[in-house]
Amino acid sequence: MTNYPTPDESPTTAKERTRGLNILFVALLSIGMGQTLFSAILPPLARDMGMSEVQVGYIFSLSAVMWVVMSPVWGRLSDRIGRKPVILIGLTGYAISTGGFGLLVLLATKDLLSLTMLAPSLILVRAIFGTFGSGTMPASTAYVADRTSRMERSGGVARISAAFGVGTIIGPGIAGVLLTFGQLTPFFAVAAFALAGAFAVLVLLPERSRPQGSATKRRIKKSIGFMDKRVRAFIGVSLALSIGQSSVMQVTSFYFMDVLGFTTTEAGQFVSVGLMMMAAAALFAQLVIIQRFGASVQSLLRWGAVLAIAAFVILIFGTSFSVLVSGLVISGLGFGLMRPGLSSAASLSVDPDEQGAVAGMIGSTGAVGHMLNPVVGMPLYQIYHQGPFVMAGALLVLSLVVILLHPRFKSLNAEAELDEEEEFSVTGRHG
Repeated sequence: MTNYPTPDESPTTAKERTRGLNILFVALLSIGMGQTLFSAILPPLARDMGMSEVQVGYIFSLSAVMWVVMSPVWGRLSDRIGRKPVILIGLTGYAISTGGFGLLVLLATKDLLSLTMLAPSLILVRAIFGTFGSGTMPASTAYVADRTSRMERSGGVARISAAFGVGTIIGPGIAGVLLTFGQLTPFFAVAAFALAGAFAVLVLLPERSRPQGSATKRRIKKSIGFMDKRVRAFIGVSLALSIGQSSVMQVTSFYFMDVLGFTTTEAGQFVSVGLMMMAAAALFAQLVIIQRFGASVQSLLRWGAVLAIAAFVILIFGTSFSVLVSGLVISGLGFGLMRPGLSSAASLSVDPDEQGAVAGMIGSTGAVGHMLNPVVGMPLYQIYHQGPFVMAGALLVLSLVVILLHPRFKSLNAEAELDEEEEFSVTGRHG
């Protein structure tokens, strides 16, 4: 990750910032690895164990519910006690959840846990991630916001998103290798990686002070809400994007089996390739397109929405592996532009002492799709396989209209340029 130097910043401080952002980048890889791991391996594994699509959906669903509830809580807490403690809680919770998931399946295969109890047990252990792991991303996003100027915000947030993206790329590849040592080995390996990341954050991540002084605590107690006029338009688009992303992540494995006639083994292998290529496209968007071309937040959102809509059209009408994978790749580009664009837009719209709170809110809405898909998308899939993609595409068309016409989106660039000199105040540049 690139540092963001300022004229008044000492070499020592600049070096600490670079080291901190690099450590955070590496630590967050495990989150992305785990997401593609679950999406690629869980559906075939569940079918082999006699679980239905709806049961698989509920494994994701309760975790998503807890993520929606807790992400804003962790974000606001990071505004009070600092980013580092919340990041540590999130990584540790994620490690426990992922390792516990593998352990429960292992117990079931050894007949030490009945298949009747397996599904609810997996749902509950996955919910640990939603409850505690939901603190990682909002605290990390706020950590970057504390250390970037307004004009640099989209690039900094994109790098944090890229950490997730790198994990989603290498995750399926590592999982494929580890599967040769056992079907559950990837779960334990990712859990160990997350614990290692937590240890690195504990020992090496610099944060010498809280994000704000006592003078700002009264403002935090006002608790920025989802209907705050500064952010509600971004919240709405984030909801639509979340439904689109969850449709791709949760439906693709089943879609390849039912539309292309793949076996469970083939689905696990080929979907891993497709998801890896999708993640690579998102990473290209975040580390190349955003960083090299310095696109405005408005451009990221507009072009991201157009690409995502095109991707769903391809997924709806595609009937071959190559065509469907091209749809996944284009969706990766679209999502890779839209997600950091939304996080940056929301960050630019609030005060420095509200960065954790707004990051938690965007993170919360980002999980709503995973909560709704099992109760809306999966039943719709059982009726009409292309249904979840049709629903997601329609919501993104509506989002594009909002992005083009809503005044909050249209004013983003002007606000960033006007307020550039306000950044890196005592509040915004701690540790």
